[in-house]
Amino acid sequence: MAHTNAIFSGPGNGGILIEPAEGDFRIDHDQKFNSITNLQYVFHKPTGAWAALSWRYDSGLVAGSVPDFATALTLSGDQQAATGLFCGSTFATPDAPLTGCGSPDRGATRLVIPADGTEDDVENPPRVAPRHLLDLGIGADNLFHGDKAKVRVRFSVVT
Repeated sequence: MAHTNAIFSGPGNGGILIEPAEGDFRIDHDQKFNSITNLQYVFHKPTGAWAALSWRYDSGLVAGSVPDFATALTLSGDQQAATGLFCGSTFATPDAPLTGCGSPDRGATRLVIPADGTEDDVENPPRVAPRHLLDLGIGADNLFHGDKAKVRVRFSVVT
């Protein structure tokens, strides 16, 4: 498990920044919570048959270039489609970007965009949407019970 609170503050006196930042802001390493859990069980010792499950959760890194929905509308169609930008039931595509939205049901599926007027570089920055990754694996580390040469078989599914 991890928690990273990464706020950048320009130097108060001196430093090597040519153009000092105006105010504090969270850098892209900032993440409220992430964790990785791994469970593994060996079924049969001679063949080394096993099954494993890994679960990873990421609460979302800072994505400071899209502070509000109006800014998201200025992105290219490809960028809008990559973030999953939508207005009502209409999703942006690389060939048909969204240029406006009058619906209160708007946002992005892969990006958490702060509500209009609430974005703050320290307290409420835009973030990548939270995600869960599951990895299920099965295999055998010595399939034919060999003493010198061992045959491994592994299969894994990630969702």
